[in-house]
Parts: sequence; structure tokens; C-alpha cells
Amino acid sequence: MQIDIWSDFVCPFCYIGKRRLEQAIGQLADSEQQMIDVVFRSFELDPNAPRENQVTVYESLARKYGMSIEKAKEMTEQVKIQAATVDLAFQFEQAKETNTFDAHRLAKFADTKGKGKAMTERLMSAYFCESLPIDNHETLVKIAGEVGLDTSETHAVLKSEAFSDQVRSEEAKAQSLQVRGVPYFVINDKYALSGAQPTDVFVRALKQVLDEEKQELKPLANEGEQGAACSDGSCKIPNES
Repeated sequence: MQIDIWSDFVCPFCYIGKRRLEQAIGQLADSEQQMIDVVFRSFELDPNAPRENQVTVYESLARKYGMSIEKAKEMTEQVKIQAATVDLAFQFEQAKETNTFDAHRLAKFADTKGKGKAMTERLMSAYFCESLPIDNHETLVKIAGEVGLDTSETHAVLKSEAFSDQVRSEEAKAQSLQVRGVPYFVINDKYALSGAQPTDVFVRALKQVLDEEKQELKPLANEGEQGAACSDGSCKIPNES
């Protein structure tokens, strides 16, 4: 089973939804867990966000939704409460509005080194739990070193346009799927779940798809009929008269 997740590193519900999915997978049998491959796909909530911006999350929310700073703080407090239910300690006080394009490029680079999932986790934690500026190259290089990537190679990647096309391609795919918000989960290119669903919803969805995958294939031909086929290095042609 493949689960594609379109998400952004500055989306609080993407981190919460990630945790809830992980909890759901953890409730499955070990053999079932091994059948699941999670793939993170790029999505930018605000592609036009300035780099290394000094606008706070509170100011950004107030401007976007036409509310006061105090109301924006109340909104984030509710998000913090939800995050705490999955053992995440969100800190919004020092968080800034952030451009995530380079962070997505870094995650794609990490994928090529087998570190993609670790990088996604670290970037989300860095932003939400430590208020780190994940659009700053020095910060990204430091994070890369923490997950086991070569810092010199990472610096070269970030200074180039490497992996830009892959990020844009995944964002274009999201548009073709009419993804309006994240997180957005697609299972086996067949089933979609939008938003940070409750853990039990993820459990039911995963079990449903796993049950379908386990079902035995049923022959379409009438019982006893057999078409021409090859096996064990030889071909047998049945009498079709």
C-alpha cells in the first residue's frame, strides 16, 4: 500500500495529521505495517511568502483573516491543544511567516539519500516546536547534518536550483487532483482523505484497503476454462475446438 501525503512544513494540521496516521499504522499488525509505504509530496501554502521574513505568525493570521492579534493568539492556542493530544508541543510565540520552497527541495534531496522521512519530521519539528527559520540556508544545512546528510553537499544543493522541478511537478499534481488544502492523503492512487482526520478514521481506511489487497483474485472465465498460457519454460495450447 502506498500513501502519498501532500503537505507543507508550516501547516500545523499537516504535522498533527502525520502523527495521527503514524498512530493508526502503529495499531496494525507488524506484517500489515510492513506493507505500507508513506511518501511525502510537496505543497506550498503560500508560494509568495517572503524569504527570511520577520512577520510573526500572529501578524500573518490577523492580516489573512481580518482579525486582531489577540484573536489570532486564541486561534493558535486551540491548535496547540490539538497538537498536545498527539504529544506535540507547538510554540508559536517566536514563529515567523516562512517560505518553504527550499525546505521542500531539501526534503527531495534527502529522499535520494534515504533520509526523506527523517527530514520531513525534523523540518516540521524545527518550525513548530523550536520556531526555527526553515527558509534560512544556514538553518537548513544544520538540520541536514542532524539527520545524517553531508553538509557541504547540502549547501551546494541549496545554492543551486536542484530538485526545483520535482517540487513543482508534485505541486502541479496536487492541482490536477484539485487539492485545495493540506494535509491531503491519497491511498493507492484510489482513495483520498482530506485534513487531519481522527486516528480511528485512518485505522478504518487502512484496514479497508488492506482487506481489499488481501482478497484473492477471482477468475473471469467460466470454471474449467483455461486459455493459452506459458509456465515452467514451456507453453501449452489447449484445444479450443
